[in-house]
Amino acid sequence: MSAESMPDPAIPGPGPSRAGGPGRRAKGRRRKPRAKRRKALLVAAWSAAGIVVLGGTGAGVLFFKLNGNLHSVDIDQMLGADRPARADNGSQNILVLGSDTRSGGNEKLGGGTDDGTARSDTAMIVHVYQGHKKASVVSIPRDTLIDRPECTDADGGEHPAARQVMFNSAYSTGGAPCAVKTVETLSGLRMDHYLEVDFSGFQQLVDDLGGVEVTTSEAIKDPDSHLDLPAGTHTLDGEQALGLVRTRHGVGDGSDLGRIQLQQAFVKALVDQVKDIGLLGNPKKLYDIADTATKTVTTDSDLGSVNSLMSFATGLKGITPANMHMVTMPVVYDPADPNRVLLEKSKADQVWTALKNDRPIPETATRGTATGEAKGVVNTAE
Repeated sequence: MSAESMPDPAIPGPGPSRAGGPGRRAKGRRRKPRAKRRKALLVAAWSAAGIVVLGGTGAGVLFFKLNGNLHSVDIDQMLGADRPARADNGSQNILVLGSDTRSGGNEKLGGGTDDGTARSDTAMIVHVYQGHKKASVVSIPRDTLIDRPECTDADGGEHPAARQVMFNSAYSTGGAPCAVKTVETLSGLRMDHYLEVDFSGFQQLVDDLGGVEVTTSEAIKDPDSHLDLPAGTHTLDGEQALGLVRTRHGVGDGSDLGRIQLQQAFVKALVDQVKDIGLLGNPKKLYDIADTATKTVTTDSDLGSVNSLMSFATGLKGITPANMHMVTMPVVYDPADPNRVLLEKSKADQVWTALKNDRPIPETATRGTATGEAKGVVNTAE
């Protein structure tokens, strides 16, 4: 059984642990109309944490309920000591996953069937630099063929290593612990924290915020994701936002990489929205957002209480969209299968080396790599 996070002495402990569920490997195919759905999103989880900080102005009794909403996974216990060393300069690495399960409310939102599987179709490494005033975000394409290490899931099940499998098979094979171990093996970076946001929670969070404003430079129409946006400025509700971050057929080259570019643009718009919205004068809205946020995320055990999440989020408040550098892990299309991508190792090593040394990612690391051709289609509204 997965270990629960330790309760904060001032606040009752969080709800039961919830690890990402293992299941069948996703077969996501680029350019096919029934490809597995993708949501996001890094900052649906990250901004959720930021919103919880505002809860410090609320009545203490509400914290009892919010604390009970949280679920956590003891990643440190499950992975043991055989991991990259922690940085000693104050920087942090956070793995943020978007989990795609077809159970419960997600079945309806995803437009699919409840097949009992859970996938991580969105993965981002957030590197928070020393001083916590800026961050680099590296998206890992789910279709990247990688060598997955052997790993143990939250229930103690052991899974052998596998060669040349899709990156998102790590989560569907062994849940959160396997996903973290795979990322650490791939990058050589220690993941200090883990945040996971689910499908239905993302949609509800956007609705609770009152929508997120973006500007599209061209029309986006994709029946598969139920999205139909003319060029211009839009305030997206939860359903539209979900459609935007999972669409790929209506933009760029129709690839998964193009969808990542849309997700990165939406992340910045979401962060902007959270920072601009006036919540302190609206206690009900504040509580609704905090309630959704704490229900939406699964964390590592170190963040498994409202007090811990508040402290963590307070440390990120100085990071603005302008100080977020977002890239995609350097990859090229697989010549043997256009629906897969391969790691551009020499360039990827530039990314990991820069982050390991708490330096900016050099432009040479992503120059000439596959992009998806959707950059600039979505922007933060002015």
